[in-house]
Amino acid sequence: MFFKASGLNTYYGLIHALQNISLTVDQGEIVCLLGRNGMGKSTTLKSIMGLVPPQSGAIDFQGRSIFQAPPYKVARVGVGLVPQERRIFPNLTVEENLLMGVKAGCPAPRDLEPWTLKRVYKHFGSLERRSRNKGSQLSGGEQQMLSMGRALMGNPLLLLVDEPGEGLAPLLVREVRDVLLQINRAGVSILLVEHNLKVAMSLAHRCYLLGKGFVAFEGTMSQLRARPDVMAKYLEVS
Repeated sequence: MFFKASGLNTYYGLIHALQNISLTVDQGEIVCLLGRNGMGKSTTLKSIMGLVPPQSGAIDFQGRSIFQAPPYKVARVGVGLVPQERRIFPNLTVEENLLMGVKAGCPAPRDLEPWTLKRVYKHFGSLERRSRNKGSQLSGGEQQMLSMGRALMGNPLLLLVDEPGEGLAPLLVREVRDVLLQINRAGVSILLVEHNLKVAMSLAHRCYLLGKGFVAFEGTMSQLRARPDVMAKYLEVS
């Protein structure tokens, strides 16, 4: 199995945020985490990345346990994170921000082309045009692209992406979606948190729908589409 999380239990103080969450991502897949706000989607990504270590469970990536590993070790084995907050450095240039994503001792796998500045600029043309601008001078959409490009500079095999279209205009949401498809076709598996059901349907191969800290449904996007009762109960469907 490429990636597997089993029985994750994560707490914020006395709050039991994740309750025996289990999920898998196969190599080459885009898997989406769906659910209303506050259901534990972002916490799931943070638990995998080691930012909010789960108290129990198991996390295996390419046959190696990364359960409770610190974030820098998770990154070194090939897991990247695009956080919802973007977390770009406002006083650094676009190029300097991208170079911050390079991880020492984390080369690209032999059968995959490494992510370099040139390659990132190929996928994100607006970043190349603004390479000398500081992060604070970018639009929201450009900052999102920069956050994604910086994560790619670490040559991840699995990319965790948290609400990439949050706060963006519909045209930019479609652009972000298209870039995620390009990244996936380039050999990067993606675990995506997304509140926009239409975007999720157009991107993901499979999904996990979260209730309050638990998995309420898992299956293909077609199987979810065939369950309007489940969507009505656990999603904000317009």
